[in-house]
Amino acid sequence: MTDSKTHLVAVVGAGPAGLFAAKKFADAGHRTFILNRDIKPGGLAEYGIFPNKHAMKEGLRKQFRKILETPALSYFGNVRIGGGGDLTVEELRGLGFTAVVVAAGAQGTKSLGIPGEEGEGVFHAKDLVYHYNDLPPFSLRPFAIGQRCAVVGIGNVMIDVANYLVHYKQVGEMVAVARRGPAERAYDRREMKHVCANLDRAAAAAEVERIADRLGAVGQDPAALVAALLEDTPEGTVPEGPTRIRFRFLASPKRVVRDAGGRVAGLEIEENVLVAKGDSTAAKGTGKTEVLPVDTVVFAIGDRVDPSLGLPYADGTFSTNPVPRGGDPEPSLYEVYDPAAKRVLEGLFVIGWSRKASDGLVGKARQDGESGAKVVLAYLASRPGMDAAGGEAAAAGVDRRLRERFPRAVPKDRIPLLEAAEREEAARRGVPFFKWPRNEEMLAAIERRTSPLPR
Repeated sequence: MTDSKTHLVAVVGAGPAGLFAAKKFADAGHRTFILNRDIKPGGLAEYGIFPNKHAMKEGLRKQFRKILETPALSYFGNVRIGGGGDLTVEELRGLGFTAVVVAAGAQGTKSLGIPGEEGEGVFHAKDLVYHYNDLPPFSLRPFAIGQRCAVVGIGNVMIDVANYLVHYKQVGEMVAVARRGPAERAYDRREMKHVCANLDRAAAAAEVERIADRLGAVGQDPAALVAALLEDTPEGTVPEGPTRIRFRFLASPKRVVRDAGGRVAGLEIEENVLVAKGDSTAAKGTGKTEVLPVDTVVFAIGDRVDPSLGLPYADGTFSTNPVPRGGDPEPSLYEVYDPAAKRVLEGLFVIGWSRKASDGLVGKARQDGESGAKVVLAYLASRPGMDAAGGEAAAAGVDRRLRERFPRAVPKDRIPLLEAAEREEAARRGVPFFKWPRNEEMLAAIERRTSPLPR
């Protein structure tokens, strides 16, 4: 990096993709600004990992603290970018950044578009996960969970929801509804161990037996699948609380059934068969339907990006360049493309779940952030830059304008104060970890340890 190649870079979002990419930019000599919707950094690493995984969360926090210590990196928490927020992407670009990198994650929710899915008693897993992880404003939203819950989906998010229903809500029954069969379940066995004690062994075996002929028709072994389902729940395992977990395979939701008062009374499902599709399988409806008697439905079917951010949007994610240019990594995967104008938007990039929603966990997000950072760094190297003094002067100007416009923004030197306050409150309450569920409570905790943030 030469003095003539210093640039200003904005990163929108402070999840793993954004943080690790920002570290790459700052280490390369570019003055980097992270603008984050939440007060605290971490994204899904902070607000998406199950609350009782304290060691995992703290290990990630240590990495993020180290990143924020980077001298060329500035942080502004409590700043919302996009439609209805504090600053639009175009306004952000107008502040003088050579590159704007969007790492805001997948903040939208997927729906199946079935009748009855809107309204009381139907929730999206991401919103529920944010709720029990105390992310404002989800922390304060009411989530009235009944005693018989259907969770649509059969990946790790379903397991997280099951963990919450078993250990926090202690519901009577949870049924995981899957379009395909037990061979296609997508959860990690290590995650299943958190709830396997509550798996109804007899019901699981009976469910596989019920669809045995359909499994055999595509060459799957029902007996082996029963053994795989039950391998972590030996005979005699004592359940942790009253919740009974069971599966409903080869079932596609068709309608949320509501009673005369609008409350959830059931989930109508269509029976499926499996169709061989190369090395995989696909589900095909039979037309036969049945209503599962449940009072709560949770969709754990993945997320989509939030189109209100203002980037070209299609099929649940932001549009990237459809024309490969060749390279490792491939630049077109990270460049934002405007299909209407049929051109790449200069200096605008997407990484992590903003590029490909719900793709992998923290490790995958870091990898994608760092791969995208290589593309951005190559772009910066192709542009006229500033010398070191000019870069610092320009960064100081941007810093001043952001502080003036967002007096309640939280800079990086205030984050350790918040964490210290959380540790103190956790000790006072006798719990392993504590979070305030309101932004105002977090800001007040910071103010108690320093000069007040301007009002």
